[in-house]
Amino acid sequence: MEGDELVSAVDNIVTQFSSYEDFLDSQITTLDLYYLEDEELARQLVELGYRGSGEVLKREEFVARKAAIEAARLAERTQKKTLSSAGKELKDPFLQALAQREEANRSGKMTSIIFIRDRNSRGQELSGYIDYAHRLKTEEFDAYFTGKKKLLPRTTDLSFYNWESQLSTSNSSPNFQVIAESASGLLFKNKRDRKILNVDPKLSPGDNSTRNPIQTDLYIQAVIYDHISRRKT
Repeated sequence: MEGDELVSAVDNIVTQFSSYEDFLDSQITTLDLYYLEDEELARQLVELGYRGSGEVLKREEFVARKAAIEAARLAERTQKKTLSSAGKELKDPFLQALAQREEANRSGKMTSIIFIRDRNSRGQELSGYIDYAHRLKTEEFDAYFTGKKKLLPRTTDLSFYNWESQLSTSNSSPNFQVIAESASGLLFKNKRDRKILNVDPKLSPGDNSTRNPIQTDLYIQAVIYDHISRRKT
């Protein structure tokens, strides 16, 4: 039997029975019980391969595969539960772009920086850079994907600027270090692989980074910078 077929056969056995004892019982025949007159002894003989009507499977292998299958199921359920964009009708390209990147930013496969320029509820023009992965971990995004709330930069984000009050702030995040005092303008250093992400639209965004302007009706301007870390773990 080929490797993949063997794994599949083991998985079929593991998912069919709730415990190893149930699997052993399935291998015991009525004749075995008649002669042995001891169910526990019959189980031991099946486990050792001396009795049984089917495939021999060691307890350790059964338990390990059972745990692996349950972990995979739990991970799948958790992922489906945590994806705020799942099952929602997203018409605007900006929300679609966020949805496309949500899983990758939650899992750490990608770190995205969102640039937004728009007006707040007072009509004041704001602009700023948001660490998408960090925001996903620190607040619920369902309201953004349903349109009940509008994603806007805050004073606690990577960068924030109020064009009317001229309030300006910058904060490093778990994923990026802000480099504000630079001859090249505002830069962000990825803390995982230490690569520099340059947000100047006239220059390359840097190694393993892409600049993606988003045509949207929700904001005056929106750009998403995607960075994929190449550092080996």
